[in-house]
Amino acid sequence: MPAEDGVDVVAEDTQQAQRGDEVKKGSFWRELPVLIVAALLLALLIKSFVVQAFYIPSESMENTLLKNDRVLVNKLVYRVRDIERGDVVVFNGVDSWDPEIQLGAPSNPIAGFFRWVGNAFGVVPGEKDYIKRVIGVPGDKVKCCDASGRITVNGTPLDESSYLYPGDRPGSPLPGPFQVTVPPGRLWVMGDHRSVSLDSRAHQEDPGGGTIPIDKVIGRAFVIVWPFGRAGILPIPQTFAQPALHAAAGAVPLVAGFAGAVPLIALRRRMMRR
Repeated sequence: MPAEDGVDVVAEDTQQAQRGDEVKKGSFWRELPVLIVAALLLALLIKSFVVQAFYIPSESMENTLLKNDRVLVNKLVYRVRDIERGDVVVFNGVDSWDPEIQLGAPSNPIAGFFRWVGNAFGVVPGEKDYIKRVIGVPGDKVKCCDASGRITVNGTPLDESSYLYPGDRPGSPLPGPFQVTVPPGRLWVMGDHRSVSLDSRAHQEDPGGGTIPIDKVIGRAFVIVWPFGRAGILPIPQTFAQPALHAAAGAVPLVAGFAGAVPLIALRRRMMRR
């Protein structure tokens, strides 16, 4: 092959390679918006049904959760089990509690979109989302406090030393002594930093007596993911595993059943005598 032909072949191959690179680059930029939209749709599906990141906006759960921490919330867990005492839950306070932080309205649709994206990925807080620890489930009698200053549930004192903020008393500083029976379909929740947490104690004059609806619970916070130095799981404290808690709660429906049966039996006997 003449040298000139070899040079022409190399030049043609180089030009084809350059055109191929240009086509790939053009294809990438055309596909990029589709990839972004697909990623956002996938994130929305995951956020809506499986797991969601949440930003911690306040000190109400210190030192378990610090301000600016990010946690992952499992949205499926309560489809397979009931909410348990000791769970750290995120719930929506719409038409219930005032927001812990005040966020101004987005200045324009673009700002609103980026706020939504930030909320979806746990970069910015949700104005009406709260995170607290479940202390009482339906039927529980929650009382503050016993002779040793401890919160009791169904007459059983809780040892909260593993998660309570150092120096805080279990029921301090407000609203003082209280005793509530958690209604059906609702929860009694409290922050771990009791001296700054505006939790169920501070809402006893509201409808529900400070309790929150179970159907407003978004999911269970199960792990800290940011900052990396604080990454770790959020287990249920051992004090909530006391058999007396569950025995007392399990006895409530039984006692109620007996209480309801006694008048019926008396009525039946009276009718038989007649």
